[in-house]
Amino acid sequence: MGENLSPSWRRWIVYAGATLFIVVVGGFAGGVVAYAVHSSQNAGGAANTVTGTNSPCSVTAVATKDLPSVVTVRAIGAPSASGGVAGDTGSGEIIRSNGYIVTNNHVISIAATGGSVQVRFNDGTTAPASIVGRDPLTDLAVLKASVAQTLPAIVLGSSGEVQIGEPVVVLGSPLGLSSTVTSGIVSAVDRTINVPGENGQSAVLINALQTDAAINPGNSGGALVDCAGKLIGVPSAGATVPNESGQSSSGSIGLGFAIPVDVMMPIVDQIIQTGKVAHASMGLSAEPVPSDSSVRTGTSTGILVTSVIPNGPASRAGLQAGDIMTTVSGKRATSTDQLVAITLTQKPGTSISVTYMRDGQQHSAAVILGAQP
Repeated sequence: MGENLSPSWRRWIVYAGATLFIVVVGGFAGGVVAYAVHSSQNAGGAANTVTGTNSPCSVTAVATKDLPSVVTVRAIGAPSASGGVAGDTGSGEIIRSNGYIVTNNHVISIAATGGSVQVRFNDGTTAPASIVGRDPLTDLAVLKASVAQTLPAIVLGSSGEVQIGEPVVVLGSPLGLSSTVTSGIVSAVDRTINVPGENGQSAVLINALQTDAAINPGNSGGALVDCAGKLIGVPSAGATVPNESGQSSSGSIGLGFAIPVDVMMPIVDQIIQTGKVAHASMGLSAEPVPSDSSVRTGTSTGILVTSVIPNGPASRAGLQAGDIMTTVSGKRATSTDQLVAITLTQKPGTSISVTYMRDGQQHSAAVILGAQP
């Protein structure tokens, strides 16, 4: 039977003074591009395509080194009652030579219940793959390819050392065109990008790397690498400008976002070890400091605690509703995104230092993170 186009995932944001269309650049099904989200499986050989800006990187050398570690991921959902199936295509990279592959959750989520996944290697060969585990909250997933041979694992770098303006290379399968390479620079770091997730929840790209290297539909789950060919991020979302009808126009506009490898690897390691991810909880709700609180407390910046779970981590540390956090983990508290990052990247049991204002007095506390239900 034919394949039905799976729903497009999209989110409007106001960014740099302009309204943009943020999409998770996942797969393509049924041969139709939908809002620059879905991309088709390449039926031909693994032709290498290099495009992009003039880069100080030796893009050819990077491509030669890393393309054998990058795969095309094909996910097929379970047959519907009518007999039709839906599919998505994206990218992934081999992180362990025994077949473990990282991709985005939104690339393979359609196959999570009764579906199947296949990976295509750079040499054109294919193999079935199983879903080891996935984390919808961070949009990451791990696959295990069913192969007997040793696979070429990509070399891991460190996103903490990435600098704005640094040249980078993106490898993946945009529009299903396997082994495609683009190049550019790191345009910004430490972006927090919300993208639509599962069951009405948002996925959050924490401390995302922003790049002008072309990231198109199907690049999701692929590799963002430095000039040494080391993995520094996983391309996961891109921005497009809405057209007159309010829908996303297609094609890269040079605003792409990648999950940094330093955020990715602890989550991936948990998935490989346990098949799931245990996210942390601070046991509180919070919002930016409103203007009336600023006037009343004299604190112009901070995070206002709006509620505390009884006998939860924050409560046990002494925090109360109405407190204004001024520092979190030694950094000035400016955004609730900082709290989201902690809950998604730190393990339960971790101690988080907090300073806060209450009735004009400064206090300090150590919040021992609990586990999300």
